[in-house]
Amino acid sequence: MTDASTPLGALLDLSHDLGREDRRLAILGEGNTSTAFGADAFLVKASGSNLATLDAAGVTACRRQPLIDLLEKPSASDRDVDTALMDSRLDYVARKPSVEAMFHAWLLSLPGVAFVGHTHPVTVNALLCSARARDFAERRLFPDEIVCCGARSVLVPYTDPGLALARAIRDAVRAAIERDGVTPRVVLLENHGLIALGPTPAAVLAATLMAAKAAEITLGACAAGGPRYLTADDVARIANRSDEHYRQRALGLRADPSP
Repeated sequence: MTDASTPLGALLDLSHDLGREDRRLAILGEGNTSTAFGADAFLVKASGSNLATLDAAGVTACRRQPLIDLLEKPSASDRDVDTALMDSRLDYVARKPSVEAMFHAWLLSLPGVAFVGHTHPVTVNALLCSARARDFAERRLFPDEIVCCGARSVLVPYTDPGLALARAIRDAVRAAIERDGVTPRVVLLENHGLIALGPTPAAVLAATLMAAKAAEITLGACAAGGPRYLTADDVARIANRSDEHYRQRALGLRADPSP
């Protein structure tokens, strides 16, 4: 039994929720999770761990800034990346953090982001491995998709996992924040998977599950003659309704006190 009131306990609970076999979000060693921990540290799933069975030994505490600084270096070899990952550990006997810890470190530096969950949902990847990836990212089919996943998601073209992917995620998310004025809830990686981010484990889980549901509905709509998307005005209306903001706070999807 974990203590969900601690960062480690909350992270383990989220990991187990995302790793449930029946949800088809991640299998074997797929996916990773993280949470902010202290002023400049974070907890992240260690390389090779399993989300469904993750325990304290499979979580590594790291410093964020050295990994964020690595993204700004004009060139870095695979050896440099391995060295930075190992040196970022707060405990030098801890396991090696996931190579994707670099994008976790950067995403956790964004306002309002305290938890990050990266998974490979079967239904979502069916679309991210297709010509419909951009429509799935940028258009919406039903109101609860907007409530849980935001008015649109960030789409990152396929990029080699590791440092190159972390930089691509950083650049795409920065562009989305500049365009929309808000931190996105979902980042979609072509031919790879999904990243959900938010202030609470509930926000990450809700965005992940709703994205998987939206993908399943999209696939069904494609088989039934093609998706009928909501209009831009419909999406904006749901995204800006005060009653939906209230519901988001009640569900742990947002932490701001605004109406």
